[in-house]
Amino acid sequence: MASNKSWTNAFGRACGVLLQAIVNGLALTRISPNVLTFIGLLINTIAAILFGYANEHNYVRMFLYAGLVIIGAGIFDMVDGRVARQTDQVTVFGAFFDSVIDRYSDVVLFFGLLVFYARGNRFFYVVLAAFVMVTSLMVSYTRARAEALIGQCKVGFMERPERIVLIILGALFNRWGVMAPVLWVLAVLSTITVIHRIRYTYQMTKEMGPVRPTAIPTR
Repeated sequence: MASNKSWTNAFGRACGVLLQAIVNGLALTRISPNVLTFIGLLINTIAAILFGYANEHNYVRMFLYAGLVIIGAGIFDMVDGRVARQTDQVTVFGAFFDSVIDRYSDVVLFFGLLVFYARGNRFFYVVLAAFVMVTSLMVSYTRARAEALIGQCKVGFMERPERIVLIILGALFNRWGVMAPVLWVLAVLSTITVIHRIRYTYQMTKEMGPVRPTAIPTR
């Protein structure tokens, strides 16, 4: 057990060193963190195109490529904030921009899956992919709206990193039909997360007094 733990610790340290080396290299270029965020969206768009291009003859290969591309996009997701901090480019707008682009990255991946199932005349999974697309947005939206009212709402399990990991697993192992159960898991757990956040916000706000309509943000 100790040897396994030391091996995983060593692997984690090695990954951390590699990631920091990437951050250091990008910091030297003085590239804007917002540009890195946008590049991540472009890479995810390539993955979505691979999903949409897949058919019954090439889907194993296309999904594998898409999974690898999403991993590449994930690197940009991990380094943009670190580069911002290391180069002292942390801004309120940067946090807003990162959040907006992350939502687009989520949508574009599910849209690619939706196109794949539509081209294969699999109506049920078209609906399921669309449902997961909506619930993924609602997970983020409920947190944003709740935090505008109560300050913090991090309850629930199905955050964006978990969604991305599941999509990657579904893409890499779709030779065995893994993507279909992944969509089911995403649909169920994302819905539970939304309900949890609604309930949590209700519990946190029910003791508050009435507020004027102008005090509640509409967008």
